[in-house]
Amino acid sequence: MPIVYYALLLLVLLAGLVLTVVTLPGTWVMLLGFILYALLTRSAGYVGWRSVVALFALAALAEMVDIFGSGAGAKKAGASRRAMIGAVIGGIVGSICLSFFLFPIGTIAGACIGCFVGAGLTELLVRRDLGQSVRVGFHAAKGRLFGIVVKIMFAVLMMAIAAWTALPLRSHIPQPTVPLRAATTTAVSTSSS
Repeated sequence: MPIVYYALLLLVLLAGLVLTVVTLPGTWVMLLGFILYALLTRSAGYVGWRSVVALFALAALAEMVDIFGSGAGAKKAGASRRAMIGAVIGGIVGSICLSFFLFPIGTIAGACIGCFVGAGLTELLVRRDLGQSVRVGFHAAKGRLFGIVVKIMFAVLMMAIAAWTALPLRSHIPQPTVPLRAATTTAVSTSSS
């Protein structure tokens, strides 16, 4: 049965990777699938708590980079706090609106375009400087794209770690060993009889 659970885990990991590519929280889907696999196979000891903690840390870090990438890009261009918030909101709205066209490329393009528009328009309303607004929007879109690419890289890393550590061909539970002296004595006594 563990091989069936492992095959299902691989499907969940692949689905999580696809969700991550389309800017949805696929890393959390991957983590939840891994935790479920760990619970289902806990008696065999394929997955340890360290693996779960490592995947949780990677998922949290990936989400932070993804969410704050556009704001950090806008801040690099000297954006106001409102423009950074506008970049995040614009990225969410843009990815939803363009998801219906050229899926999944539309989702990624929509997130970047939405960051550009959200940060740029908000900066224009705050500072009334078109050049600065375009610069802020460009850096917000660039930051969002960077965040998406880094999150996909984290998802690939999570998939590799989860697939390797959950491999049901070995057990991580240490097996009791027979002391060498007792094994030698038994072997000698059985051969002399």
